[in-house]
Amino acid sequence: MALRRTTGPSTASPRTAVVWDVLDAALDGSPRRIVDIGGGTGGSAVRLAAAGHQVSVVDPSPDALAALARRAGELGVEVDGRQGDVASLVDLVGVESADVVLCHGVLEVVDATAALAAIRRVLRPGGQLSLLVAQRDAAVLARAMAGHFQQAIALLQDGIAADGRRGRRYTADEIGELATSAGFEVLQTHGIRVFADHVPAALLDLEPGASASLVELERAAAPRSDFHSLATQLHLLCVRS
Repeated sequence: MALRRTTGPSTASPRTAVVWDVLDAALDGSPRRIVDIGGGTGGSAVRLAAAGHQVSVVDPSPDALAALARRAGELGVEVDGRQGDVASLVDLVGVESADVVLCHGVLEVVDATAALAAIRRVLRPGGQLSLLVAQRDAAVLARAMAGHFQQAIALLQDGIAADGRRGRRYTADEIGELATSAGFEVLQTHGIRVFADHVPAALLDLEPGASASLVELERAAAPRSDFHSLATQLHLLCVRS
């Protein structure tokens, strides 16, 4: 079965282009069995299903899963939605049943060590993990520039915001060490949204070609470790070792 690429030059977004570049390259070839943890309404899952993959979404929200079903139905693709979270992942999916797991924006709000252990159990040997997490240094800088100095200090010290927002942020070293300790080999690390969150939307809307140029800039900066501390997010492509 021939697979379609999920993105192209005309559809790439400055905020997500690098992640999809990595996924497209990793998934090139035959269809895969993919599990998207916390995939919600299916922003990633539907695109992957449309490209020819077998996709399951595990999410605790029944409303999100209902929206996923509607979105998949509108596009004429099939996505398996299962209500649950990383704590029930093994029971919902099965041991060594997945070729690829997407864990995007999840480790911020769960026990990261337990979550990665569960993910490793459901991946087949040699299976791949796409891991997307919030990056700490950029969040510290954003709060400092807004004058929220105590919040910046709290984030800098332990990675947890003191402003009532949920979620832990990670440095590249921290998330890399977590993945390695959980039994994964980190193949690639990319900075995501290095510049995209700082460019005014009006500029992209009014300046011809600005969005495409910003995508090009994001792609150039993403693999460079010296830019990782500026990125809003970090994306790791890992393999079960």
